[in-house]
Amino acid sequence: MKTFAVRLKPNEDLKQSLKKFALQKNIKAGFILTAIGSLKQARIRFANQGTSTLFSEKFEILSLNGTLAVTGAHLHIAISDQQGKTIGGHLDDGCIIYTTAEIVIGISEEYVFLRTLDQQTGYQELEIMPNLSQPPS
Repeated sequence: MKTFAVRLKPNEDLKQSLKKFALQKNIKAGFILTAIGSLKQARIRFANQGTSTLFSEKFEILSLNGTLAVTGAHLHIAISDQQGKTIGGHLDDGCIIYTTAEIVIGISEEYVFLRTLDQQTGYQELEIMPNLSQPPS
């Protein structure tokens, strides 16, 4: 496994920055190992909802999980407000860094993650393929 450490700075968009990083580093099968930081705005899509909800207040990033590749990202986030109330869901564009985000990304060299339309769900779902450019272990 290969790893990358990333620090995002104030006013960067969390999801857009991660997608850009995946393209810059040509990440074919990445996953979030750990992430903490803060947001000054959050946009999250909750379970079984068609649209995202925008929150315009400061939050702590408690957790960020999911897969990341040049073909797309599927990320979930858990955040807490000033009273410690925690919410979470599907990370959307519009989560803006307040002070920092410290993220460690793991890379599998054995796989390639694709996003293909799943007829059953109607969403672009993860398709895991062997990385044929890597020698067998």
